Amino acid sequence: MRDMLTKTCLLAVIGLAASTSAAFALDEVTYGTNWLAQAEHGGFYQAVADGTYEKYGLKVTVVQGGPQAANRALLIAGKVDFYMGSPLGEMDAVKEGIPLIDVAAIFQKDPQVLLAHPDQGIETFADLAKLDSIFMGKDGYVTYYEWMKKNFEGFTDEKYKPYTFNPAPFIVDPKSAQQGYLTSEPYEIEKQAGWAPKVFLLADNGYNPYSTMITTTATMVETKADLVQRFVDASAEGWYNYLYGDNKAANDLIKVDNPEMTDGQIEYSIAKMKEYGIVESAEALDKGIGCMTDEKYKAFFDAMVQIGVQPADLDYKKAYTTQFVCKGVGMALKK
Repeated sequence: MRDMLTKTCLLAVIGLAASTSAAFALDEVTYGTNWLAQAEHGGFYQAVADGTYEKYGLKVTVVQGGPQAANRALLIAGKVDFYMGSPLGEMDAVKEGIPLIDVAAIFQKDPQVLLAHPDQGIETFADLAKLDSIFMGKDGYVTYYEWMKKNFEGFTDEKYKPYTFNPAPFIVDPKSAQQGYLTSEPYEIEKQAGWAPKVFLLADNGYNPYSTMITTTATMVETKADLVQRFVDASAEGWYNYLYGDNKAANDLIKVDNPEMTDGQIEYSIAKMKEYGIVESAEALDKGIGCMTDEKYKAFFDAMVQIGVQPADLDYKKAYTTQFVCKGVGMALKK
């Protein structure tokens, strides 16, 4: 009898342990970024560092991008679960018959900027057309420069000069402008040149797509909606904690992945994201980080149709869904 009771108790303990283990099993998730680790990815690293993802039942690995990375291709191939995509990229995917879909927009404003010398009388975005040269990459030339030519006078193809991610040509030419990222190039130029460039954020002058998306596959949305929701919610909380809480552990993880990243650059990036409302502006102020609306997505699509980048008959609504966002998740964490 005693042996039977002992055996029964042992089985009960084993069963309890198994059920407890199952209850705390974490879903493994990978998120591929679009560049080397930086403060612009900080909320994702924060949610790893402070246990927010685990709280949502997730074990998340952030797979940093970079010059040799192909994280978008890995998403298409099913090798990562989520990717830091872009509305234009997902519209292109619809055009190509690739079932990618944006489920959240961490950046309400794209941080793309144009920079000018501080002593050339360039006071407005339109004034940039007075300059002789505009250094920008090919992607910018076929998208927002086309938009600039359509919406402002004086921007011509003759002004375009290829940008090789070296600011020296811009620094030595006072009659030039240069593309950049709000959170990085102005900081680097001031370090090298000793003067702060004039900064013109395209998003504040009419070219305003969402950016730093959480992008996944249509299959993931259809078959694992609960996992998608948990990842979106936890990432939103991570971003609130990164911007307003103790972000040291997240920054340490960023510097592990990207040893060239400095504390000064991180501090500058966070300050600029806050100052310009990159993460929190528009609907995100009232409905939470990651919010997307049909109206804004359509406005960007219409702008791309205007400049001939997308066909007017594209079913662009396949590129995104608002079902996982605008629910105010994490807003209570803002301090």
